[in-house]
Amino acid sequence: MKDMIGYCGLDCEKCDAYIATINNDQALREKTAKLWAELNNAPILPEHINCEGCRMSGAKTVFCDSLCRIRKCALSKGVSTCGDCSELENCPIVGAILKNNSAALENLKG
Repeated sequence: MKDMIGYCGLDCEKCDAYIATINNDQALREKTAKLWAELNNAPILPEHINCEGCRMSGAKTVFCDSLCRIRKCALSKGVSTCGDCSELENCPIVGAILKNNSAALENLKG
């Protein structure tokens, strides 16, 4: 499995926060912050948009670092990703992502 596959199976390399971070793209940070703030009804600012991948050491968005229930669960269980968890198929925590993103499930099983 690629290192840049998140605990949930999403591909971090396709995330605008990751892309903005590795390319030091301030315009993308601003665009992403605005969109995420609107989608989440939260005060997300461009300076919050820094992430090097949820399974990698280094910068993470506040959500990925502190609020993501999926990441917290995987870390508490000591699994590399949700794909290593015996509860994957019936998990209510990662279930919404897997239901709406077939690529994430393929990434976890691949």
